[in-house]
Amino acid sequence: MAKRARGSTSRPGQRAPLQRTGVDRLPTPAIPTPRPITLTDDEEARAAELEARIVAAERSADEATQRRERGRRAAVDSGGAGRGGSIAIRAAEEYGYVMRDIRKIITIGGSMLAILISLFWLSGLFCCFAFYGRRRAAK
Repeated sequence: MAKRARGSTSRPGQRAPLQRTGVDRLPTPAIPTPRPITLTDDEEARAAELEARIVAAERSADEATQRRERGRRAAVDSGGAGRGGSIAIRAAEEYGYVMRDIRKIITIGGSMLAILISLFWLSGLFCCFAFYGRRRAAK
């Protein structure tokens, strides 16, 4: 068994290690100055603008929620006609979806049945000719 030497560059496909000197290294940057603890005027203005936007979005969301609640209360107070109407509307939409799906099922099923019947008829037609040919050849 051959003895192997560690760190040898005599093996094929290996490159000799680079000889580096301390002169080529980049100088280390100076210690960065720490950021100030307080915000600048531009940062404060931007923060105030962002906060104003967030508050406005929250107000509009709250107003929309209150409008919905008022509408629901009005529907309940009027005897529930609003709720029944909304269920009837949803039921009519669902009925439309169901009818459309049933039509698709019937169309696809009918076309598959027609293809099956035509294949059965064609196979019977060609098999008859094949049987007649075999019978005549056998006689």
